[in-house]
Order: sequence, then structure tokens, then C-alpha cells
Amino acid sequence: MSEPVKTGKPQFRNINIVDIARYRLPLAGFLSILHRVSGALMFLLLPFVLLMLDKSLMSEISFEYFKGIASHWFVKLLILALSWAYLHHLCAGIRYLLMDIHIGLDKDKARKSSVIVFAISLPLTLIVALKLFGAF
Repeated sequence: MSEPVKTGKPQFRNINIVDIARYRLPLAGFLSILHRVSGALMFLLLPFVLLMLDKSLMSEISFEYFKGIASHWFVKLLILALSWAYLHHLCAGIRYLLMDIHIGLDKDKARKSSVIVFAISLPLTLIVALKLFGAF
């Protein structure tokens, strides 16, 4: 058999798990991964949130009990994570809906729209965090 012809063109192969640290993902790629993570987080925590809502609405005593649970710092961090997931998923989802109707598909506009998603979702999450931890 003959040897393959070497053309000098770069070969692109699938990355392995060991190559992930060296791989430069664009900002839109991080946005896409975080959109999936936030969706999965909301999906997995939805039964827990609905159960807590159901139990807290049973009586005033159960509401006060869950209010006491929600005042713990670790539970506040979980609430903050869920708030971030919702806000990020909402903002990125609007971006993807615009991309579905062919708005912002070229490289420069996609980068700008991913910056806008982070510029909106992260300050909103910061506002929720400040309110949650009693800054105002």
C-alpha cells in the first residue's frame, strides 16, 4: 500500500480528555456549556423546589419552619445557584431564540451577544445575592 500524501494542512481531530486543558474554547462555547448546566440544574432541583413549596404552604407552622431552614447560609447558596441558573438560562435562551431566526450568527455578533448575556445575567445574579444575604 502507498503512504498517505502529506499536504501540510493542519489535521483536526476530536479532542481527548487530556487535551481539554489546552483547548481554547470561545466565549460562546462557554456560554453554551453553562446554558446546558443551568438547564440541568433547574431540571434536577425542580422536584425539590416544588416539594418545599408544597410543604411550606400547608400551614403557618410549616412556613415558619422552612423560613428558618432558608435562613441558613448553605441553603442561601443553593438558592443563589438556582437563581443564577434561572437568570443565565433565561438570558442565553433569548440569545438562542434570536439565533434561531438568524440574528447574530456571524462570528463577531455571536461573540458580542455572548458578552451581553454575561453582562446581563451576572449583575442580576449579584443583585439577587445582595438581597439574599441582606445587603438591602
